[in-house]
Amino acid sequence: MFKCDIPGFGPLRIQNLVLDYNGTLAIDGQPIRYVKEILQKLSTLMEIHILTADTFGTVKQNFEQPSFFVEILQEENQAKQKEAYVQKLGAAETIAVGNGRNDRLMLKKARLGIVVIQQEGAAGIALKNADIVVPDIVSALKLFFEPKRLIASLRD
Repeated sequence: MFKCDIPGFGPLRIQNLVLDYNGTLAIDGQPIRYVKEILQKLSTLMEIHILTADTFGTVKQNFEQPSFFVEILQEENQAKQKEAYVQKLGAAETIAVGNGRNDRLMLKKARLGIVVIQQEGAAGIALKNADIVVPDIVSALKLFFEPKRLIASLRD
């Protein structure tokens, strides 16, 4: 479990990390450098869940392993599917990371929503629904190893 107390934001007691795939963990279907290694380390603190429509058909070959849960979504209503997945896990114990319009509802539902911008950019509504915005996925994942960064960004 990841724990962090943030003045004015409240305590984080996180069991689950839910991540979008394309635009977040991968660009054009190819994993971003160092992401798998960092996620492997984080899997000792929380469960890692990867949600995707798998547009490029690469998620399973790149991320299917015992320490990660990979969920392939249906083409229609992806935002609702992602939101329901976070709800099923327990939104109060979940962090969501994404960048797209179809991530907007899970970012809002989760205890902590993080948007990454990267090469694909980020949808305005995703930015609006997030608690924190970072330039890339490595920066987002390193927040959990350096929780004072979370405190600095989110305290009131």
